[in-house]
Amino acid sequence: MLELEVNPERSLGCEGCEFKLGMPFSQAVFILQRNCRTITCVEVIYVENDPLSADLTLRLPNDGIRLIFDSFAQRLKTIEVYDLSKVKLKYSGVLFCSTDCIPTRELIYSTFGATRPPEYDCAQQAFVLIFRGVSFCFPGIVNKTSQEQLASRPAGRATSIASKMFMYNGSSLAESRTLDLPWYCFNRGTYLTSLDVVRDNGKTVGIQVHLLFESVENSPTQASKIQSDARTICFGSTVQDVLSLLGAPSRVFYKAEDKMKIHAPPDQHARKSSDRSDYFYNYFTLGLDILFDAVSQRAKKFVLHTNYPGHYDFNIYYRCFFKIPLVRANHQDSLPESSSLLDQNEPMVITSSSKWGPIHSYVLGPDARPIVLNRSSSVNATNPFGATYCYGYQDMIFEVMPNGHIASVSLYEMTD
Repeated sequence: MLELEVNPERSLGCEGCEFKLGMPFSQAVFILQRNCRTITCVEVIYVENDPLSADLTLRLPNDGIRLIFDSFAQRLKTIEVYDLSKVKLKYSGVLFCSTDCIPTRELIYSTFGATRPPEYDCAQQAFVLIFRGVSFCFPGIVNKTSQEQLASRPAGRATSIASKMFMYNGSSLAESRTLDLPWYCFNRGTYLTSLDVVRDNGKTVGIQVHLLFESVENSPTQASKIQSDARTICFGSTVQDVLSLLGAPSRVFYKAEDKMKIHAPPDQHARKSSDRSDYFYNYFTLGLDILFDAVSQRAKKFVLHTNYPGHYDFNIYYRCFFKIPLVRANHQDSLPESSSLLDQNEPMVITSSSKWGPIHSYVLGPDARPIVLNRSSSVNATNPFGATYCYGYQDMIFEVMPNGHIASVSLYEMTD
């Protein structure tokens, strides 16, 4: 049984297994993988057809815990202990929930201090005892609507024992918000706030990356150690340029083969297999890959990842919050008159949350057909998520999931 320390508005955990509010989804998964002998069952819960419509949840059924992540930011916003009989809980070193220590209302008052009387939650049919950053639910039903009864003491021993605990940032669960990435989750990494694709005359020139990172200078407070900056990388940037701007990559991946070689000009087909291969710099925390040419050692392609659940690469990358401005294509008849996606004279801006349907009509028209990408053998034996669909437009390739969300965008250098 897990024995966890409750730190309201911050974290729930113990040494080596601490879930922190505001932490990215990937960090939580890493903690669960590292503690796989203790936490033996994990379920990932999301809405397959519309993953942004509901929270992304990690459920630990053997431990009675739910880790609830904002579906867009993919950061931990709420921790729910829905079965208090499966964990031991402490606050300031004092045990208040275990098999030998029942979490009664009196014990919680004694442990956490005084607060206002419980409020009745009709949806949960429970009284909710609210502290800043943490609240407890006590089962009970009220028959009157008077304010006095809502503030009354739940009757009976069964209704005086807590059934659930919620942890969040704010004065109450209803007023809680998703934290920006807190300083204690940086772990000396570099993270992305947004990425702007720089385009000129219908061509991609490069990318401007807005970063958050820890300062190497001494600071009076931990929070002031976090700095932000914007870095621009263009096609043709050298390896040294990229390293000086973004730092070392999470991984270097060498291309063993080029499956798109058949689409290349004839003079490139003659390259021998013994020639040096192109290679990627994978920046997992930025949701970004940069492909370098093996001969020139210069950047020639960028890949932006959205990290949607249900995709083959889910949880390898953090979400890349990109913005891609596109000029209007010549498909005016196919765009609905009622479309509010953009003004007639304004460029379209594609983001990581954009759905492909309106973009398809806007840039390609209704007759464009995709290339099917299986990412596995011909029988699709190793990819449980199924195929995705790739659409090319100008110097970009959009990989689209069956639910209409964009899985990745590849930007490559166009040569005259």
